Amino acid sequence: MLSLLLAAAFPVAAELPVLDDLHLPVVPRTADEAARIARVTAAPTDFTAPERFEAKPGGAATVRRRSSADAFSQPSANIGFEGELTFKIGNGLFKKLWVSSPSSTLASDGLGPVFNARSCQRCHLKDGRGHPPEGPDDNRVSMFLRLSVPFDQTDMTEVEAYLATLGGALARPEPTYGGQLQDVAVLGHAAEGQMQITYEEVPVALSGGEEASLRRPTYSVSDLGYGPMAEDVMLSPRVAPTMLGLGLIEAIPTADILAHADPDDMDGDGISGRAQVVWSLEHDAPMLGRFGWKAGNPTVREQSAGAFAGDIGISNPLHPLPGGDCTEAQTTCLAGPHGDGDARGAEIDAEGLDLVTFYSRNLALPERVLVDDPQVLRGKRVFHETGCASCHVSKFVTHRLAEDSAQSFQLIWPHSDFLLHDMGEGLADNRPEGLATGREWRTAPLWGIGLTEQVNGHTYFLHDGRARSLLEAVLWHGGEAQPARDRVVEMPPEDRAALIRYLESL
Repeated sequence: MLSLLLAAAFPVAAELPVLDDLHLPVVPRTADEAARIARVTAAPTDFTAPERFEAKPGGAATVRRRSSADAFSQPSANIGFEGELTFKIGNGLFKKLWVSSPSSTLASDGLGPVFNARSCQRCHLKDGRGHPPEGPDDNRVSMFLRLSVPFDQTDMTEVEAYLATLGGALARPEPTYGGQLQDVAVLGHAAEGQMQITYEEVPVALSGGEEASLRRPTYSVSDLGYGPMAEDVMLSPRVAPTMLGLGLIEAIPTADILAHADPDDMDGDGISGRAQVVWSLEHDAPMLGRFGWKAGNPTVREQSAGAFAGDIGISNPLHPLPGGDCTEAQTTCLAGPHGDGDARGAEIDAEGLDLVTFYSRNLALPERVLVDDPQVLRGKRVFHETGCASCHVSKFVTHRLAEDSAQSFQLIWPHSDFLLHDMGEGLADNRPEGLATGREWRTAPLWGIGLTEQVNGHTYFLHDGRARSLLEAVLWHGGEAQPARDRVVEMPPEDRAALIRYLESL
């Protein structure tokens, strides 16, 4: 019904707008630079030895690999002394525990009233990957549920109308509970509810007599604190992703990402990546979505500001409402004391938001090891021959920037095209977001993925952590990735082991 309503109102989807890198002071590439970049970023054809600079996934920003849980928490190697000082101050704000209002600690009050975590670091544990609860006694601090209801055309905003013309199957926050479920509250307020997860084991037969088991999750909400939810609510689970390389991703030219898009599959390879288009709050214009599981944010600053408001309930220059994600139905939340009554004007001001943004942009990629290991090289060949690299594009070169920046003109290896892809019914959350359908997800970067267990003590992957290993994550791929997934199932066990070894080396 929703698609019919949108089709009636917007019979022909508009062409994608011209998407500029409004957030960057770009120095245009020369023709010679463009030619050199095309040669450097071409797909490899020789798998007998590593490519030049392959051990440095973040270019000159790459740091020496640590063997501790702090492997993801280092500043970019090329950041300079003053940059490192700014990084450390931003790290302090990233770790800061916010408290409820009123409080004598005016610089730290404003938490909630409903929230998911008291600090950025509580979700992004050691700047790494979150996980689903491992049992009834484990908390859900690094995972939450997005909430939406199908789009109602009445009272459509200009931005919603614009995105609808581009073909977006829009959704809106749940009327009572907002855009995500906050499972904690400050004293005197009720938490919104508790996420519940049950799993069903699904066996998968592999070649060579091997077998894997996938766990299929089902999500629900209990202990609702503000009355019933809408009957047509859509639940989408999300674990916190790693913080690695965000500034480098932000510095990739939009045109280079769009060059990989093939929404109509004109080349007939079965891969039809689409650009996510979002409305930038900061620049008041459409921009390419890059960050989040469905690429819902265009810049690191907007991603950070949205997390402050939604996850912690902290108002900021881009999200000025002091009640965070509270809705008009949550009157006690809106009427409660907030932390924006001092000279800051927001619970975290522009300076504080900029410091956290700088920190987030400059978390460094650790160098890779074993890039010349024979099994790793064999796995790299399998990765490319199987078709994984069609979406997990290995290399980009970032913009040359007019200002001194650790992200300027770097050859990087994120292993992602940062586009939306149909991943099949198995991974579908059936919740649209911007131009992303309920079956589409942004290709997740793979850099640093092999260090997950070292940093976070687990091996849970995908948007909701359902996969307990890299092999399980591969086997959940469907939709556009179904042929590549099937090749993994059918290939000789030695090739499958090499492929996983390659992923572990990233």
